[in-house]
Amino acid sequence: MTFPIATAGGLHVLMIGSPGTGKTMLARRLPTILPPLTPTESLETTRIYSALGRLKPDEPLMAARPFRPPHHTISDAGMVGGGTIPAPGEISLAHHGVLFLDELPEFHRRSLEVLRQPLEEGRVTISRALASSTFPASFILVAAMNPCPCGYLGDPRRPCKCNPMQIERYVARISGPLLDRIDIHIEVPSVPFQELSASADGTSSASMREQVNRARQAQRERFGPDSHRLNGRMTSRQLRRHCVLNDEGRNLLKTAMEDLGLSARAHDRILRVARTIADLDGVPHIRPSHLSEAINYRSLDRKLWAR
Repeated sequence: MTFPIATAGGLHVLMIGSPGTGKTMLARRLPTILPPLTPTESLETTRIYSALGRLKPDEPLMAARPFRPPHHTISDAGMVGGGTIPAPGEISLAHHGVLFLDELPEFHRRSLEVLRQPLEEGRVTISRALASSTFPASFILVAAMNPCPCGYLGDPRRPCKCNPMQIERYVARISGPLLDRIDIHIEVPSVPFQELSASADGTSSASMREQVNRARQAQRERFGPDSHRLNGRMTSRQLRRHCVLNDEGRNLLKTAMEDLGLSARAHDRILRVARTIADLDGVPHIRPSHLSEAINYRSLDRKLWAR
């Protein structure tokens, strides 16, 4: 259910799990449940690739949503763009698509910190002495990491060899402000042999894509047919208007904020996730069950970063 929520609402995801649990495979499947590019989105993405000479000779227009998996050695200029004459970086190449950061703590800290503005605003501004350039960068961030340096903390199959100090240094490579901007944090457990060898098919990409399309249609009706805004980009005013909670929901959110020590930004992101879950359920109002699920997606950062 996690990836339909992310794709329906344009929400960012962090996956934490041991090596071999399928984090990379899941990330690479995410574009298959995204709706096709609209004509406007296709033109915007094509303009970026054309400016960098990245268009294929037989593809005058971008037809598929981009999936960009930069290596963890990338520089901050390669990530957001730069140069004497500023050119778009990986986050702009991922515009209207997916930016996948595997082994998140292995990226240079500066390369991660420059993601703050685009994660909030859907664009990035690069300033130089004579002028500044703004490039579009509205993407879904999917990040993956191990729970510790050796990768096996909490794994039932293999013991962890890391001491608490090593684990603390490892997870501290990701700053709190960056983590705060990621909407959904999930643990990816190892897959049991019974499921690996089962002959029954799981939920298909086509079925998930139908759910996502229905949820996005609800958002078009909410924000207007000419608007490309998704729940993940709702402003504070829109949150107050479209994410009204009943007394039970308010008490639930208040308790979570106090017990987990969540920030005001995390409060808003919980509401965006809960609104998206309600859209997938096809109901007009956020129920306490939707809010509870959204809060569970925020509890992981408290568990890891409070070590």
